[in-house]
Amino acid sequence: MLRIRGLSKQYPGVLALDRVDFEVAAGEVHALVGENGAGKSTLVKILGGAVEPDSGDVALAGRRLPLGSPVAARRAGVAIIYQEFSLAPELSAAENIFLGREQTRFGLLCGRTMRDAARAVLERLGCNADPAARVESLSVGVRQQVEIARALAFDARLLVFDEPSATLTDQELSRLFETIRQLRAAGLAIIYISHRLEEIFALADRVTVLRDGRHMATAPVREVDRAQLIRWMVGRDLAEEFPPRAGAGGDVALEVRGLAARPYFHEATFDVRRGEIVGLAGLVGAGRTSLGLALGGGIRPTEGTAMLDDRPMDFGGPWDALDAGVGYLTEDRKGRGILEFLSVAENITISNLPAYRLFGLLAEGRRRAAAQESCSRFRVKTPTIDRPIRTLSGGNQQKALLARLMLRPLKLLILDEPTRGIDVGAKAEVYRLMNALAAGGLAVLMISSELPELLGMCDRIVVMREGRTVGELPRGAATQERIMDLATGGSAA
Repeated sequence: MLRIRGLSKQYPGVLALDRVDFEVAAGEVHALVGENGAGKSTLVKILGGAVEPDSGDVALAGRRLPLGSPVAARRAGVAIIYQEFSLAPELSAAENIFLGREQTRFGLLCGRTMRDAARAVLERLGCNADPAARVESLSVGVRQQVEIARALAFDARLLVFDEPSATLTDQELSRLFETIRQLRAAGLAIIYISHRLEEIFALADRVTVLRDGRHMATAPVREVDRAQLIRWMVGRDLAEEFPPRAGAGGDVALEVRGLAARPYFHEATFDVRRGEIVGLAGLVGAGRTSLGLALGGGIRPTEGTAMLDDRPMDFGGPWDALDAGVGYLTEDRKGRGILEFLSVAENITISNLPAYRLFGLLAEGRRRAAAQESCSRFRVKTPTIDRPIRTLSGGNQQKALLARLMLRPLKLLILDEPTRGIDVGAKAEVYRLMNALAAGGLAVLMISSELPELLGMCDRIVVMREGRTVGELPRGAATQERIMDLATGGSAA
């Protein structure tokens, strides 16, 4: 169905794609993987018409694909399902599905006809959403179904899913997989991009690996394992995906007793010691992020106590928390973390500007020196600290945000989904940094939806369910099954 030959694209100082060959058959789910910066996004943008390549040929169903025009690409049968949806939230599901190809009669919109047609295509996907409902009122999983329905309404032949699982619950992810398998059975060609390798093995027929803009390998998924994929992606063996923990040791730094911030969460009781990494597990909606925000000054508790070094954590906001030694790394890196139009140096130092004042003025040399030192310490890869942070890979953006927090003297570091949307190599870097910070005596609270990384990184795992902490598992006794048992109402006995 899709055939790419010799595709190349160069940006100033970066060869994003270097003579890449790639094929996807009709009725196939073909996974595309690689580290951040490997060239996946550039290839997708070319397929979607947003970027024009420097050289190479792209054919869909035997016909040359028009390049450099999103409208032409869509008309040719290419649909991209991005992680951040391209829906108009104020319009209905039906209006979004037929946006750009509205059905009219005598110059007037045929609302009922579009709703009936939208209902038919949604039912084809097993989705019973009301076509007349405004998109902003729908859940994330249903919005994704609307995106897919729009692609089908445009007679898409090639569907590209770009990190589709990042914001989905487990139930929504299962529904997405079922939908993709239905589309595969119907003969569509599907490209699936994800940093979560377990999804590749659960869903894909073949996998292609890109590294540094080059095609490294293509193989049937059944013939490769996780270690082989990682070797192709990073160019080396990751000796240990999760670095060994030296063990927890110090005195209690954080003491939480009966803490609540209604209606966000209802009761939390646990401790975190200095030098310890404690995980916070639970299903989506269990209250993990809200608890992290309450400890980090983002939500005001309504009852209970939280003590840091025996002092009450009564914060008026995140700045008060930071002044008290509590750093919170948001799960929403793009929306609430980086300041995308500022430089790497400005992003790293913005929370510590008073330290770089001289006679009441900002001493640019001091600020730049601090940013440069932080980039070296946290291995932030950037050609220059003056480069806009939006141009860095997700992993390097994440390390820059960690560097920002660690310019302040912290006692407690709260990490909310610290490896979301970053590749396996960058994950290993973040894990290394976490271990180093804990070894230096920092208390670390790690919120994560990925059970393997909780098991691999944490000394203890606290489980939440329906807004309450319901159990705690030490490292040696924790398993995925016991965590899920607690998270879903069991006893983990």
